[in-house]
Amino acid sequence: MSETTTSAGAQPQEPSAPKDASTVMLVRDGANGPEVFLQRRVGAMAFAAGMTVFPGGGVDPADSTVEIDWAGPDPAWWAERFATTEPRAKALVCAAVRETFEECGVLLAGPTADTVVEDTVPYRAARGKLERRELSLATFLAEEKLVLRADLLRPWANWITPVIEPRRYDTHFFVAVLPQGQLADGATSEAAEVQWRTPAEALDRWRAGTDILLPPTWSQLDALGRFASTAEIFAAEPVIDAIMPEFIDAHGTKMLSFPDNDRYFADLPEPTKLKGSARR
Repeated sequence: MSETTTSAGAQPQEPSAPKDASTVMLVRDGANGPEVFLQRRVGAMAFAAGMTVFPGGGVDPADSTVEIDWAGPDPAWWAERFATTEPRAKALVCAAVRETFEECGVLLAGPTADTVVEDTVPYRAARGKLERRELSLATFLAEEKLVLRADLLRPWANWITPVIEPRRYDTHFFVAVLPQGQLADGATSEAAEVQWRTPAEALDRWRAGTDILLPPTWSQLDALGRFASTAEIFAAEPVIDAIMPEFIDAHGTKMLSFPDNDRYFADLPEPTKLKGSARR
């Protein structure tokens, strides 16, 4: 699909360009296997209101131009994994680190290239400034003499919002293991509640209608559920192809088409059928 119409008889309109975004699946080992950090978005959000998602958000313009101390795979490595340019790859990684800190207080950075902060409470004020865009990631890291730990992230997936949606994102998914000593919280204006769940538990809650999962979130939970430990998840090297769901005609009704959509719709609670997007 290359264009949409806003109403019957209206002139075709070009779809809006998707905004780059980063989403981080934060995992930890639990008694019943790997658990993932999820948050239910507040109802007032302009996008995915009330949905259960992973932490993440849009790339800030400053993310692509900053000079920061960096440890781990360089932007060229990330560019190859995500099939993009080095500046864009750098911006996506920076956004992943920034959004994870803003939305759940987990900071993937440390005093040196081989350490990570154990307690993020001293940075609480800076976290608020980052969320309000009163402070850039580069300035924060420089002032605190911290090194961005790109090696604590791994690339995972890429989903693009369908062209019919007015608000669109080109979202790159990352995975990270919760650093030792750090706690993930819900102290963000975007989350109504937060939870640690195994992928199986999260999917069961979705089937029961307790939580609402958009297709990209469902897809990543389905994939994470196949691993027995966070070490296995972090060592995985999934093939990353850009996925952009499309609405197709199926037996006289419109259905969102994406990998394994038949399984998604088979288990989707009835009130939420045919709803979908492609961000988190």
